[in-house]
Amino acid sequence: MSGSRLGLALRRWVDSGAVSAAERSPDARRIDWPRVLPFVAVHLGCLGAFWTGASATALAVAAGLYVARMFAITAFYHRYFSHRAFGTSRVAQFAFALLGASAVQRGPLWWAAHHRHHHAHADGPRDCHSPVERGFLWSHVGWFLARENFATRTELVPDLARYPELRWLDRYDVVAPVALALLLYGTGEWLAFAAPGLGTDGWQLFVWGFCISTVVLWHATFTINSLAHRFGRRRYPTRDDSRNNAMLAVITLGEGWHNNHHRYPAAARQGFYWWELDLSWYALRALAALGIVWDLRPVPVAIRDSHRAAAGGDRR
Repeated sequence: MSGSRLGLALRRWVDSGAVSAAERSPDARRIDWPRVLPFVAVHLGCLGAFWTGASATALAVAAGLYVARMFAITAFYHRYFSHRAFGTSRVAQFAFALLGASAVQRGPLWWAAHHRHHHAHADGPRDCHSPVERGFLWSHVGWFLARENFATRTELVPDLARYPELRWLDRYDVVAPVALALLLYGTGEWLAFAAPGLGTDGWQLFVWGFCISTVVLWHATFTINSLAHRFGRRRYPTRDDSRNNAMLAVITLGEGWHNNHHRYPAAARQGFYWWELDLSWYALRALAALGIVWDLRPVPVAIRDSHRAAAGGDRR
């Protein structure tokens, strides 16, 4: 790799506005290998648990950050930024965008733009992460490491791009994860001094709260692109291959009702029936009761029950 290409690769770790001609080259679908290094490094960081050990404190922090950041991804990156399924204030919009960015899944504009592109071309040749077109590995991890998918498709999110704070967070999407990692390390070191009975320290909270929690969060989220288009039940005959998968719905706080979602993406609720567990929906209802969000878009009954007429009363 030449010095100029190496410099650009390093700059892109901290500034996603550093786009090169490679994104528009004939081999744009090739993996951008320098971008793989931080992804691999966080995975390797999980091995640090063999040296740091575990504690109830570290496990609670890891679980709490998993749930909080998964909610930010599912409810805000997905249902709010991508589909505008409810309303909120500018302050809450930024706060949840910041929490979502700490999940290390790029910035809110990048995430929403690629997701809108996915819905426009779901499971077709232009879909950026279809397992039907490119296979499991590509849909699970390959697509976001490819050169062609590095840049934010700003033209698809003009409603979000008008906010300078969201543009900044999207461009410098590394800031939130680094700040979280430093906060965890600093908090752990303080607890080791102030509350030694908790049995934790900086490195332990970093390994469990950042590395392990983030890796589990990554792969749980990625299953919606890969597994939820291959395994599960199809209630609605959508033009894509989306499936409802109850197990994935549990680990992603409701995203596993993916065939429901592709039937009516505008809804704030993805578990269309009461027995379809959608924890993000219940959390949004709680935020609505507090006045933090509002205008939660419902699923029209005619759309929800359209499969029954087609199936002669089948209530699946």
